Amino acid sequence: MTPTDSDMRAQLVTAAIAHVPFDGWSHETLSLAAAECGLSDTQWHDYFPGGLDEVVELYGALADDKMVSAYHEMDQVPAPTHLKVRTLILLRLHQARGHSETVRRSLGFLAQPQHAALATKMLYRTVDAIWRAAGDTTTDYNFYTKRATLAAVYSATMLAFLADDTDDLAKTEAFLDRRLKDVSRIPKMAKPAQVFVTGLASVVSRATGMMGRRPFRW
Repeated sequence: MTPTDSDMRAQLVTAAIAHVPFDGWSHETLSLAAAECGLSDTQWHDYFPGGLDEVVELYGALADDKMVSAYHEMDQVPAPTHLKVRTLILLRLHQARGHSETVRRSLGFLAQPQHAALATKMLYRTVDAIWRAAGDTTTDYNFYTKRATLAAVYSATMLAFLADDTDDLAKTEAFLDRRLKDVSRIPKMAKPAQVFVTGLASVVSRATGMMGRRPFRW
């Protein structure tokens, strides 16, 4: 059976994940992934005409979808919305444990100034997926405040995850719980879009610092 374009795109990204820790999101990585998928070393371009940006975007989208699918497959989910959000974030992080270096290299890729728009788009997609899976149906002002606030929480927690040296992500879980508690103290924001961008700028700055091996502040 010949795989569809969407199937092959997913296969290429999945194959690339193992090579990203060594070569980053690069043409070399995609050439190796293409070979593993039975393609010529340049044929991956046919599936990603937008280049590496398009590859990384699909990597994030597939991770979002995997997180949401795992959540919906759970036999029981907590009733309070904030605990649903917590569950979704922890699912995402536990799924990423096996390839944390790929996550780190992805943040490094997105931290580059030319990828700022892509980083914003991917961060928004993730927090929107979390809120929707948690049952959020707001369409008013709160729609933006929730996503802006969660963007900052999620971004900081992702960096905590990369610095966590525990076997069960205990430090990350405790960090997330503190951040979710802080959320309840945040007043309504006059400019939610500005706060969203500020949260993104913060994670980009921290990611850049982490690439320089600065210790994470718990």
